Amino acid sequence: MGLSAETALVLFSGGQDSTVCLAWALDRFARVETVGFDYGQRHAVELTVRPEIRDALSALNPDWAARLGEDHVIDLAVLGQISDTALTRDVAIAMADNGLPTTFVPGRNLVFLTFVAALAYRRGAKHLVAGMCETDYSGYPDCRDDTIKAMQVALTLGMDRRFVVHTPLMWLDKAETFALAQDIGGEGLLDTVVERTHSCYLGDRSHRHDWGYGCGECPACQLRAAGYKKWREDRARR
Repeated sequence: MGLSAETALVLFSGGQDSTVCLAWALDRFARVETVGFDYGQRHAVELTVRPEIRDALSALNPDWAARLGEDHVIDLAVLGQISDTALTRDVAIAMADNGLPTTFVPGRNLVFLTFVAALAYRRGAKHLVAGMCETDYSGYPDCRDDTIKAMQVALTLGMDRRFVVHTPLMWLDKAETFALAQDIGGEGLLDTVVERTHSCYLGDRSHRHDWGYGCGECPACQLRAAGYKKWREDRARR
């Protein structure tokens, strides 16, 4: 795919998925800005690793370094204040009576996309890149393709400005996300994903696994571990 002369804003948490999406965007857009959110999450360490990941990606590719623009961190403490979930409170991670995990933060991705679009409006950008996925995820309804398409329509109509929401991981499982990282940035990007990104819901960076850092027990760690194992097995068969 050729390089677009336009600007993209990437929802960049500091996790595996958003890091791969950031590399994906840097391969496609002339300017890429990153947006993170501080909403009182238990795993706020993800905000700490974000600058390190940006630096690592810039070091991997001089073209990426030239294209990587400003970083924005938006204070959404109010979201954490009105949420009663395992990501914003010290409560157990489990399945709730409604069939969703207690890590589901109602409205989170809807709020994120709205704020990113508002920022993109001010900066004259129409491309929004996000790591939502409904193939290999925790069952969150705001990660579904239909939800994202509906948000794209609502944002475009509500701001009278054309927005395009790109979700490059929507139909990939975690093993395929590891493979995509290798395809985009080779061993350097893979190493960055393993060593620097953070996805553990409990914010644990004291335990190093072959797939990266985390508690190894929460749903995010289990998904990542299973995906890494499957990717290694797939790669060994080729």
